[in-house]
Amino acid sequence: MTTTRSSSKQGGADSSESFSFCVGKLDAGIAVLLSEQSHLIEFPSILLPPGCQPGSFVSISCSRDHQLEKQRLDEFWQLQDNIVHTYGRKTPQPPQLRLRNVTQTSVTLEWDPLDLATAKLLSLTIYRNGQRLSNIPNPQTTTSTKLSGLDLSADYTFQLVLKTTAGAYNSQQLKVKTHSIAETSGIRVCFGIVQPPELLEQTKQALQSIGAKWSDKVQIETTHLVCTSPSPGASSSGSLGHGKTTSSTSDEHNPSVQYQRALQMSLPTVLPSWVLACATEKKMVPIASHYLGSGAPQPSTSSASIARTPATSSLPTVAIHPAPADSPVNTEPVTRAAEPEPAIADATATSPNIDEDAPGVASPEVTQVSEEMEQVDLKDT
Repeated sequence: MTTTRSSSKQGGADSSESFSFCVGKLDAGIAVLLSEQSHLIEFPSILLPPGCQPGSFVSISCSRDHQLEKQRLDEFWQLQDNIVHTYGRKTPQPPQLRLRNVTQTSVTLEWDPLDLATAKLLSLTIYRNGQRLSNIPNPQTTTSTKLSGLDLSADYTFQLVLKTTAGAYNSQQLKVKTHSIAETSGIRVCFGIVQPPELLEQTKQALQSIGAKWSDKVQIETTHLVCTSPSPGASSSGSLGHGKTTSSTSDEHNPSVQYQRALQMSLPTVLPSWVLACATEKKMVPIASHYLGSGAPQPSTSSASIARTPATSSLPTVAIHPAPADSPVNTEPVTRAAEPEPAIADATATSPNIDEDAPGVASPEVTQVSEEMEQVDLKDT
């Protein structure tokens, strides 16, 4: 092996050294090079000059490139800085829990959208009094929840626990006390179809007097739906000019959107009279007698009695008076007419001269009873 040292520098490289080798063997992309000191070196054959065969001599020069080394080192540390700025400085933020509304038996909580940074969400759990209550469904988009079934005038502590791939983050503990019966500020009313408009304004004034709030849409904190009718079809006809009218009952039997949402959320649907009663009593009143439909006018007593009165018979009523003591007693049995049977009805139906529905024509049974009454009166006299 012949060694040649060169002191020239090219492209920021140090002085290069040149070595001479003899190609001993070419096998599977590897060239076996032999030096004069009998050193054996495996060298990639693809880097050999074209036309090299076993027995050829080649010279290899080696030098250190400081410029390329510095460039690659700068690229490496730039990558490390990017990783730190992306994953090491911005972390997920704990959720900020707030109170949205509180009533006698429910609490509505809300929080800002989750800031996960570069982590992935695992779960979002609500805790009540330090005990796990349930997981929040769709935590990426859900920012509020309503908890029901609470006790009156009771203290509760709520907390959100956010679990991510970067760790667990807890919100602050929120202390809440439910309302008593005398507190009405937690009422959140959604108005449906309320007629007449004067009643709607009166109901809004009553809500304002007790510190309650109202809206035109059913929201998560809504407690009651107030309406006088579930459907918006207030009128059944409308004028089109020239004296012509047309029916507008297409939406009369279709419940309103807010009414349908109230049914889905199991909200009580009450009449405006319930709000007026709360304003009068200055407290929460039972809603059993104020449900929609419970205030419908009941049928009058006369009409109800007429509907329940059975149809009377067309036969005359026979009144039997006791005979005087000095009058002769008739001991003969009186033969009364038997109840009409289907056979008799069939027989009269075949007679062409008898019209049962014609006025003034007595049936054979009525005639027979009348004759028996006359016989009884004659014997009594």
